[in-house]
Amino acid sequence: MGQYNLNRIFNPSHIAVVGASERPGSIGNAVMTNLMNGKYSGRLLPVNPKYDRLPGMAAYKSVTKLEADIDLVVIATPITTVPGVVFECVNKKIAGAIVVSAGGKEIGAKGKAIEQEISKRAYEGGLRIVGPNCLGIIRPGKNLNASFASDMPNSGNLAFVSQSGAICTAVLDLAFQENFGFSHFVSTGSMLDVDFGDMIDYLGNDYSTKSILLYIESLTNFRKFKSAARSVSRHIIHLCSG
Repeated sequence: MGQYNLNRIFNPSHIAVVGASERPGSIGNAVMTNLMNGKYSGRLLPVNPKYDRLPGMAAYKSVTKLEADIDLVVIATPITTVPGVVFECVNKKIAGAIVVSAGGKEIGAKGKAIEQEISKRAYEGGLRIVGPNCLGIIRPGKNLNASFASDMPNSGNLAFVSQSGAICTAVLDLAFQENFGFSHFVSTGSMLDVDFGDMIDYLGNDYSTKSILLYIESLTNFRKFKSAARSVSRHIIHLCSG
């Protein structure tokens, strides 16, 4: 789907966190903490049937209870629940979802079948998916840390996009140590939908991005990647393969 709805994912006015939690150490808690500590200026809506309030704000029992015009949903629940959450997101006409949940194709046939169901439901409803099995996304210049990574890095003009969560963590540690920043920091995970070609197309048209650094383990659509890379490679793209 190319750049469709990517702007709403990376410039969201309303974010819902499915699986938001007060439990220390949980991914849902880490995502909520990072969004709040990063001083995200839009509206934040926690979703968890176990809570009425989280933390200091009204919590919603399900995506079906959310208001309209949600740009981004971060899904931090077991992957077996994700197809149902995606179905609710489609019915709410939500633009995109970051699925941090692991347990997809990386565990075998059962996980692959779950991913296929997620993909089918999302594609039919026009819902963009980042992930699954990813850390999330960070835009320091927009005070957006929709991830379960560490603190917010500095703002800069380098966009970093990686399939590997371990590499993401290592690069973040290096950024804090060496004091460099990012325009976008994106963990793509399994690339069920949004892939390197989509990200290159989007970032190549972003005014705040002067360089793109990619850590690639595999490509899902070589022709799309090649076309996107060719269009911007002369001035802003750098590749690393894993």
